[in-house]
Amino acid sequence: MKIVLDPDQCEANGICVGLAPEVFDLDDDDVLHIREAEVSADDRAAIEEAVAQCPKAALRLE
Repeated sequence: MKIVLDPDQCEANGICVGLAPEVFDLDDDDVLHIREAEVSADDRAAIEEAVAQCPKAALRLE
């Protein structure tokens, strides 16, 4: 499973960073970066929660 970001939808709210800081990062320009696109078993629950909580639905799992 892989994390996909739609940068046009992302508003850099940072909810995903708060839920899974080891996977998501906001830079100084408020651009979201995915540190690990592949979903590991250890991070799966936090990543699924981050995807579900994204207010703009900018994240999805494939």
